[in-house]
Amino acid sequence: MSRWSRYGWYMPAPKKKPPPERGIRMKKAGATWWGQRWIEALENVLRGDSGRLARGRTYARAGRTHELVVKGGAVTAKVTGSRSLPYKISITLTQLGEPAWKKAIAAMASKAQFSAELLAGQMPQAIDEAFVEAGVSLFPKQRADLETCCSCPDWGDPCKHVAATHYVLGEALDRDPFLLFELRGKTKEQVLDALRAARGGASEAAPKKGSKAKAAAAAAPEVPTVKLRKLAAADYDRPREALPALHFTFDEPATHGAVLRQLGTPAAWASDASPADVLAPMVRAAAEIARRIALAEPTEVSDEASTPVKKAPNRSRPSAARRRGT
Repeated sequence: MSRWSRYGWYMPAPKKKPPPERGIRMKKAGATWWGQRWIEALENVLRGDSGRLARGRTYARAGRTHELVVKGGAVTAKVTGSRSLPYKISITLTQLGEPAWKKAIAAMASKAQFSAELLAGQMPQAIDEAFVEAGVSLFPKQRADLETCCSCPDWGDPCKHVAATHYVLGEALDRDPFLLFELRGKTKEQVLDALRAARGGASEAAPKKGSKAKAAAAAAPEVPTVKLRKLAAADYDRPREALPALHFTFDEPATHGAVLRQLGTPAAWASDASPADVLAPMVRAAAEIARRIALAEPTEVSDEASTPVKKAPNRSRPSAARRRGT
């Protein structure tokens, strides 16, 4: 049904369809630093206007984006709008060449922190430094790095449908940072396998066959091995050869109870005498007994070491005279 305005008759815009049940509802994109870098690419690299970006966020939160697929460096999705058929969206990132990937992986492998975080499923904060060393960047830096397309009639780039897909993808990157590698041409498994090989000094090349494999095996350094002979149960505890003679010496400490004095007096200690004064003679007596046992000497302890120390009265208890009130 057409309507009249001061400019003439016009057809009103069709009523917007509700979001599909299978739609992806964005809760918060850019929760991680790498997800935030992706959102910055939408706002800074694509340089979309604020109105379209705001409508794109509304679409993303409403769940109008669906059938999101990331494969290689291409992202495809559909966004339900006002038309009967959903709009088709594609976002493509420039693929990094194999030489750049090799240099970046070598740079990542050279830093233990990078390897540890990546193998643990985390994206290192300074990951882009490894790619910068290779002369590239993991994140899109310029307009040529991102190519967008939408089947809608809006000539704006990005339109609200592309923006919605970009925001939804940002939340997906928060959950799986390795999608960044896939957007640049390498799967998670390929990067981690290459990283393990670089860290372990292994070669990624396939094993050679035939004479070349034999030559390579012959050139490899010999690994020392241990050959175990048969051993009877009765000989298990018997040494194979005479054990060397063992000699021990015990030097008397210059100061007895030095460690106890260093430890000081505990807060709950209630005696007037310090712990070192009370315990040092007993520790000295025990050490003397241990020395005599080790040297197979008689275990009589000297009177000086065994003399008990008279326990000082506990300050927390009143004397008998005080209890009687005298």
